[in-house]
Amino acid sequence: MRSLRPITAAAAAVRAGPGSSFAGAGKRRECAIIESVMTLTQLNAFVLVARLGSVTAAASALGVSEPAVSQALSALRLHLGDQLVSRGPAGMTLTPGGSRLLSTASQIVVLGAEAHAAVRAARGAPEQLRVVATSTIAEFVVSPLMEAFTRRFAGSAEVSAGVAVTKEMAVLVANRLADVAIGPGVAGDPGLPVVSEPIFRYRLVVVTAGQSRLHGGPRQWRWLVDPSGTDPGSDAGQLLARLGVPEERIGVFPNQTAAWAAAADGAGVAPAVEHLVTQQLRRGELSRVELPGLPVDACWHATLLERQQRSTAASALRRFLSTPEAMQLMRSPAAGVPPSRFRPPVYVTIWS
Repeated sequence: MRSLRPITAAAAAVRAGPGSSFAGAGKRRECAIIESVMTLTQLNAFVLVARLGSVTAAASALGVSEPAVSQALSALRLHLGDQLVSRGPAGMTLTPGGSRLLSTASQIVVLGAEAHAAVRAARGAPEQLRVVATSTIAEFVVSPLMEAFTRRFAGSAEVSAGVAVTKEMAVLVANRLADVAIGPGVAGDPGLPVVSEPIFRYRLVVVTAGQSRLHGGPRQWRWLVDPSGTDPGSDAGQLLARLGVPEERIGVFPNQTAAWAAAADGAGVAPAVEHLVTQQLRRGELSRVELPGLPVDACWHATLLERQQRSTAASALRRFLSTPEAMQLMRSPAAGVPPSRFRPPVYVTIWS
């Protein structure tokens, strides 16, 4: 995308004709036009920083380094001659120029994604279906679900999956960086054309070693979590916050299976989706911890664009998530796909 101001000057130089004094200036500006461009990457970075509230959060959502986001944002600031966002005591705030840019930049990012999809369709390529989920859902549920979906709709979509935290989900979907997000319900934002629909109810419990005796209260215990436990919007994160567990009493493991294994070894307690930990409970490797307010009734949601804006593949997946086959896979994912057909999720870098 070219800046409107240099383009206007160049057009004026062309209208003035080659013999005018303005023509030479026009040629100099022509070089500036080529060098000074506003890119989709820059606008994408700005939109995510504005929506998520920090460079750190934007970098996490995009799967790139913070310097990469900062560089894109700096280039856009220089190009437009405006700070766009500033850091204050309450966090990132938009300048008047940034506030005006946000809506337009969001539309441009969406149009860029639609242009990419249109060219893919013209080539006869299948639609992209990009699914993001919380780490626990990605670990246990996404692969069986996507395996079953692609069997049912063979060749209709090119599926990839990644991990996102709750705060990122609506923003990623709204900006066409993901098509479907599976996780906690996302609070409605009038500025984002997304809906969050319940798809599966479950119970959150707390587990520890089978014969372990806990001493003190929850604030004194060692809590063992997967990355979703650090997500303030996840059910596990909200449970820890409600119990007032201090950060120094929380240990983060790369996945839920590792956290449960540590709990079974007597290293502490771990939040768990009840139906996913049933086998360990039956074998006596783990036992449930009784606490007031437990178990917690919770629900997984699918967050998508509003119906009229969804891709065909996203609409098909939403319908599939309501089928008995999908329900069974979410209830008992390990039993749904033969080992020979199982494929782990492909974690993609979401960067335009």
